[in-house]
Amino acid sequence: MEKYLEIGQIVNTFGIKGMVKVKPFTENTKKRFDNLKNVYIKTKKEQKQYEVEEIKYHKEMVLVKFKGIENIEEAEKLRNSYLVIDRNEEEPLEEGTYYIVDMIGLEVYTDEGEKLGILDDVFKSNMSCDMYIVKNELGKTITLPAIEEVIKDIDMKKRKITVHLIPGLI
Repeated sequence: MEKYLEIGQIVNTFGIKGMVKVKPFTENTKKRFDNLKNVYIKTKKEQKQYEVEEIKYHKEMVLVKFKGIENIEEAEKLRNSYLVIDRNEEEPLEEGTYYIVDMIGLEVYTDEGEKLGILDDVFKSNMSCDMYIVKNELGKTITLPAIEEVIKDIDMKKRKITVHLIPGLI
């Protein structure tokens, strides 16, 4: 398991006083960001802790002002960085809910025992459910909707997902 969890990516600056625009990676954005006091900013070179001075919301984005980032030039240096938090600072997840970072790499099998591949990615679609991207040994991918009819079991201890392939799915 990863020690840190990504909760968003800095995609741009906002205004001239050092505020940044963050694309959140969490379902309940206000709950996740309203109580945020400190966060690590992870760049390609380093991971450094910052104190959160102010949080605002604009459309689908979170606007964040960090203590010590006082102008647009300093904020620009943070662009494309990720906001990460220590896993221990997160509230426990509900039963049957998992962090995507923990699911990546799980082996995916049909309910008949055939190995389909490895879970390569999870993304939100325009549909009402997440989509699981499964990649086999040859690099071919299949996309599975994360619905009860398809995803039958996720066993984190065995690192295995069992799925039911409904007719016409692949």
